[in-house]
Amino acid sequence: MKIIAADSSAAILTESFEPLSIVAVASVLVFPPYREPKLCLAEAIFADAKCGHQLIIHEAELCKELLGKVKADIVHLDMSLGAIPLEQLSPIEFSSMKISSRAKQHLLKILPKLRKISNEISQKYGIEVLAIGKESIPVRIAELTAGANAILYTCEKAVKENATLMLGLPSKCQPRFAEKWVYLYSLMASEHDIRGYADDTKDILKKVNISEMLNPVARGFRILSIAPKV
Repeated sequence: MKIIAADSSAAILTESFEPLSIVAVASVLVFPPYREPKLCLAEAIFADAKCGHQLIIHEAELCKELLGKVKADIVHLDMSLGAIPLEQLSPIEFSSMKISSRAKQHLLKILPKLRKISNEISQKYGIEVLAIGKESIPVRIAELTAGANAILYTCEKAVKENATLMLGLPSKCQPRFAEKWVYLYSLMASEHDIRGYADDTKDILKKVNISEMLNPVARGFRILSIAPKV
């Protein structure tokens, strides 16, 4: 089965390690053995971290855009709602779900746009969009892919602004660098061979110094300190 999934990840952090802005979003095409993206679309967004729920709309749109380039059998979105098809989501469905009232309010705000995108995908490509969330390996791969691209986008920002930036990576992962490639490997159990990656087409890695450390206030998360070379 060929699956398209999307997620947003990695955040610019304040000096007190608070998330300031979400850096990147990516949609990926994944198929057996489901270990890495076979094709992806990634964008720099630098969106307010407090409005992260609204990024799901952007993620769905990016899935639709990727479907315009390649065929797939189903779409996975980062919404942990029991893998229910988006077309079946309604305010009535929310009332029976074990989610916070705040989450329900956020979902109600974005539901009309999400259902519109889902209907467009269903009518044009004949496939479902599932609200499956973190249970999906393709969503995890999309998260790692967005994170890998976020490293490059943050490097560009650091050079442009001539400033040192702290980038918080997705949970339980570790970066590896190889010439013009950035890889982000999962450190979760049974996911040691799962990764996302990004191509450094602008040779931005040569213009920065990168150091890695653990996030002292969020267990399981790592931080990259990115500074332009003098």
